[in-house]
Amino acid sequence: MQRIAQFEKVSFEQFKKDWQDTFYTADGVEEIYNDIKLPKRATAGSAGYDFYAPMPFELKAGESIKIPTGIRVKINDGWVLKIYPRSGLGFKFRVQMNNTVGIIDSDYYQSDNEGHIFCKITNDTHEDKTVSLNKGAGFCQGIFVEYGITFDDDADAARNGGFGSTGN
Repeated sequence: MQRIAQFEKVSFEQFKKDWQDTFYTADGVEEIYNDIKLPKRATAGSAGYDFYAPMPFELKAGESIKIPTGIRVKINDGWVLKIYPRSGLGFKFRVQMNNTVGIIDSDYYQSDNEGHIFCKITNDTHEDKTVSLNKGAGFCQGIFVEYGITFDDDADAARNGGFGSTGN
């Protein structure tokens, strides 16, 4: 296995700003930040790094939540982190990423928001099931994938931001 990345927490200041922008409160944010767990693989054979819920939450059928994870990742060039829902949540509840698959490029780490990874998930059940997760429970997983570029590639723009930051 190649070692190609390193997870880190974003700064407390960045986390607090993003938490407040998402949930409109900063109550208890320092404790939430201090308790953030870096993503980990569950077993030596696991491909996915589990991301853990920074707070408890519940999603009724059709509800969504955008979660500031407090995590960023430094990735070697030529690699990308792809984020998916945890398999069990998808199978049992049809929990889905709102953008189907989250893509974290290696240059996102240098963005103005420190490369803060957000995950927006929806409970898309057709069986009226409610998803309840405790603080610290795994809710999505990230898998590192190597990629290539074309021979005539001439991309030279610099990223600054996340969603939609590279499009015109």
